[in-house]
Amino acid sequence: QVQLVESGGGLVQPGGSLRLSCAASGSIFNIYTMGWYRQAPGKQRELVAIITSGGSTNYADSVKGRFTISRDNAKNTVYLQMNSLKTEDTAVYYCNARRVTFPTLVYWGQGTQVTVSS
Repeated sequence: QVQLVESGGGLVQPGGSLRLSCAASGSIFNIYTMGWYRQAPGKQRELVAIITSGGSTNYADSVKGRFTISRDNAKNTVYLQMNSLKTEDTAVYYCNARRVTFPTLVYWGQGTQVTVSS
């Protein structure tokens, strides 16, 4: 029903920057909260950032001040700007969409690898 495709991951040195993109298959941002999660090998998936249809945001403490989530409703796309990257940020990053009205459906993208290494 809703498909999410992430892009923009890659290899970057500590202190560098990357911008991740998540494109949705349809016009969904008016009723969906969007988010970014990440999962490192052997660890649980964790929330990185969320943004509502109205533009309100929230971030994990570990990325506050370094990452910025944004959305372009006309393009049905959400972004994650990542600055001052650390080796601890290495993970697969997943896009998430959650419908805010009934039914409360949740969708996930396939993920994009981010590797921070010297």
